[in-house]
Amino acid sequence: MPDPALERIAVYDAKGRVVGEAARGEVYARSLWHGTAATLLRSTDGRRVYVHRRTDDKLVMAGLHDCWAGGVIDAGESPDDAAERELAEELGISGVPLQHLFTLGWDSCAEGTDTGPGTGPHGLRAHVFAYQAFSDGPVTHQASEIAEGGWMEVEELRTRLADPSWPFVPDGRAAARRWLNSRFTDG
Repeated sequence: MPDPALERIAVYDAKGRVVGEAARGEVYARSLWHGTAATLLRSTDGRRVYVHRRTDDKLVMAGLHDCWAGGVIDAGESPDDAAERELAEELGISGVPLQHLFTLGWDSCAEGTDTGPGTGPHGLRAHVFAYQAFSDGPVTHQASEIAEGGWMEVEELRTRLADPSWPFVPDGRAAARRWLNSRFTDG
């Protein structure tokens, strides 16, 4: 398996424009702006979302919960293509329409959020391209990325996210809160 720290990913500026590329490990260590695609998998009735726990050996935010299937945007890749790829890789869901919800500029340092080991002096900085997709599965985890997961009612997710002690990825928490406060929760 290739070293994820060596993968070439797109580097962005603070305004969300692609300005180059670098190794993922360098992007994290130097707190460079980058892009991520994040897809919320919802049940076809819209009442549940799929929540998972990241594996304990991830480069950053290992072992934390998340409700977004996603990851970094590779060099030369569009956010739409990255979202489709990540949903298929992480949860085994493909061939379903993706709806772009919003783009969130997320700066962990500005928010006072510690993104933990593997990140630079200013934490992580990412433009999160958020999408949603509807499918009842079956969901198939990518073992190298996802330790476990299951469906959760939207209102339970709202309650759990309000608890700061729930170990949840901070950029995912910010994106989920934005989603929960938007018109997109109705499908």
